[in-house]
Amino acid sequence: MSTRERESPTSGAGESRVRRTLTVLRTGPQTLVQDLGRPGHAHLGVPPSGALDAPSLTLANRLVGNPEDAAGLEVLLGGLCLRANASCTVAVTGPPTPALVNGVLRDSPLHLAPGDTLTLGTPDAGLRSYVAVSGGIAVPAELGSRSTDLLSGLGPAPLRPDDELPLGDPTGVPVGVDVLVGVQVPDELVVPVLLGPREDWFDEPARQLRDGRWTVSDRSNRVGIRLTGTALERTACRVGRELPSEGLLTGAVQVPADGRPVVFLADHPTTGGYPVIGLAAAHVLPLLGQARPGTRLRFAPRG
Repeated sequence: MSTRERESPTSGAGESRVRRTLTVLRTGPQTLVQDLGRPGHAHLGVPPSGALDAPSLTLANRLVGNPEDAAGLEVLLGGLCLRANASCTVAVTGPPTPALVNGVLRDSPLHLAPGDTLTLGTPDAGLRSYVAVSGGIAVPAELGSRSTDLLSGLGPAPLRPDDELPLGDPTGVPVGVDVLVGVQVPDELVVPVLLGPREDWFDEPARQLRDGRWTVSDRSNRVGIRLTGTALERTACRVGRELPSEGLLTGAVQVPADGRPVVFLADHPTTGGYPVIGLAAAHVLPLLGQARPGTRLRFAPRG
């Protein structure tokens, strides 16, 4: 991750020009490089990865003039501190999160001059803030993406203090906004679920999902949301049985032997041996990626 490379001397300049970079001073609990992921490689055993709250990342990129798929930073529960080594525009999106430049609270998007520091506080709600920088985070791509995949180990390692992040050249014009509305995470998430492919493993699957009540476990991560609460009951003929491993999609609601569902997120395994009772609707996945432990959850089955 660290880089101290310099570009070739400009013609006739006689000296090297320092690349555009950011220096990581603090990371908070976890900061990862993320873009929109590397879908299409499940046959190689590679998860899609990418930002859990993709709409927040794409918004941040638009605000700083980047293409929507440029790499930015996914920051878990704040605490990130960066120093700019070149002039750049920065946007912070996701749940409302204090952003301070040289200790002064600033609205997003904001400008950093060389030597300025950006520090993120803890978001008011939700888990993950997104930081986009003009030019994007220009770490090397693997399988077409710069995303960190915590399950397979592809992509750059989680950030550490003293890492230097290379920035690409700006290609667009930053877009200002009068008011930047943060992501609002409700106290209870209602998750629409399309039943299948293994709903026949459960007694009255639609009723069980509709009537059950769960909370997000503190064992959740980018692989999946683990739930505590109602245990789903299998049909009598399926009790104690398991499936051969079969393919999984992002949003799959898998039910382990204890009956407590797991909703798989971007770094999920590509196969699994527990039955999948349904698939969570794509539009709710960003909110699942923002759900803190203790958030209440219920399913709304359909199909």
